[in-house]
Amino acid sequence: MAKRAKVSNEVVAEAMQVAKATQRPGQTKEQTKLIAQGIQKGIEEYKKRHKEKSRELDKQKRKLQQAQKQDAQQTTTEAVTETVYVQSRLSWGLLLLSWAGFAVYAAFYNPL
Repeated sequence: MAKRAKVSNEVVAEAMQVAKATQRPGQTKEQTKLIAQGIQKGIEEYKKRHKEKSRELDKQKRKLQQAQKQDAQQTTTEAVTETVYVQSRLSWGLLLLSWAGFAVYAAFYNPL
């Protein structure tokens, strides 16, 4: 058989308070107790559903955070790759510029 979770005294008291507040004239104590039990079950069901929704939201939140973390890591990797590519272009450009400078120097300032 399934275990029943014990109900807190606060829930029982709240259910009884609501049942007494809605009590009709001529209603017996037994009827009021039955109404309080129904209200108590309603409160328990509400709390159960609220916990399930909260767990689902937490799962979705964790998945979103993990996805954002992975995206951030990929972005960081791409930035490093781009930087290396830009540095490669820069070094080749400087090499070509130095060769051109040497050629100009050799052509104009070389005493033959």
